[in-house]
Amino acid sequence: MLTTVVMYIVALVAYAADLGFGRRSAAVAEERAEAKVLVGAAGAETVEDAGPAGAAASAEASEASEASEDAGAERQRVDWARLAVVLNVLGWAAHLGILVTRGLAEHRWPWGNMYEFMTALSFAAVTAFMIVALRYKARFLGAFVMAAVVIALGVDNIWLYDSAGPVSPALNSYWIAIHVTAAIIATGSFTVAGAATILYLLKSRAETSEAGVGGGMLSRIPSAADLDRLSMRVTTFAFPIWTAAIIMGAIWADEAWGRYWGWDPKEVWSFVTWIVYAAYLHARATAGWRGRKAAILSLIGFGCLLFNFFGVNYMFSGMHSYA
Repeated sequence: MLTTVVMYIVALVAYAADLGFGRRSAAVAEERAEAKVLVGAAGAETVEDAGPAGAAASAEASEASEASEDAGAERQRVDWARLAVVLNVLGWAAHLGILVTRGLAEHRWPWGNMYEFMTALSFAAVTAFMIVALRYKARFLGAFVMAAVVIALGVDNIWLYDSAGPVSPALNSYWIAIHVTAAIIATGSFTVAGAATILYLLKSRAETSEAGVGGGMLSRIPSAADLDRLSMRVTTFAFPIWTAAIIMGAIWADEAWGRYWGWDPKEVWSFVTWIVYAAYLHARATAGWRGRKAAILSLIGFGCLLFNFFGVNYMFSGMHSYA
């Protein structure tokens, strides 16, 4: 666990450095082009006086200098990105080792309490981010997802830690490998979608402000429209899995407690979360909701998801209070 957290922290710093400093090459090229336009008129007479040979030599020297600067900027960008990705993968592998060794120590699926569920949830969030970063070139999410994961693992180890041991009889079932796994995958994916939604709101505000996007970190991430689409795509992937988790949980409840649905607090808030995300996808598909309205609805769903995980487990008593 210590190895995982350290790897993620350093990866977080590397992702932030790549986001903050690793994409300067385009800005440098643009500034150089503007400078060339301003200086061009003043230097034209000098180049002409030097003759064709002098003009050719000057052009070659200028191009060589620009190529050298571009190569230096590109090396800087790739180095930060590679460091972040390598550390991310190493941390992910160590994180997988936590789950495997915990399961081997307990001879069961390692998500039978809050500590184990949080560990698995963080792993799912990192996995979902890595897939999204590879599929949609969304490496810019790394700093934000890693920050959430580091905080989650910190809370997990400081306040939620529980020693390895057996689970309650209600959890001693093969359904834990189906129902809980689906909930973990969906929650991890919703976390990535939530990070993209928050970034969308920040980027949208920057784009519509009087000063425009300007400099800083927000100027180096995709447009608000791209972030909006990315959030929707990840939510579209996670929603059916969350639906399946609820359905399989009902089947498991019938086997364990003799009823499919009993309006337990966990069941109620799982259903509320499902309703909000269903409304989000329905509004986008039928009413054409885009932008801020859809983003706010998405964040409401994410808030319900977090409350279902933290609030219900500690504020209410019910059949799911084993955690």
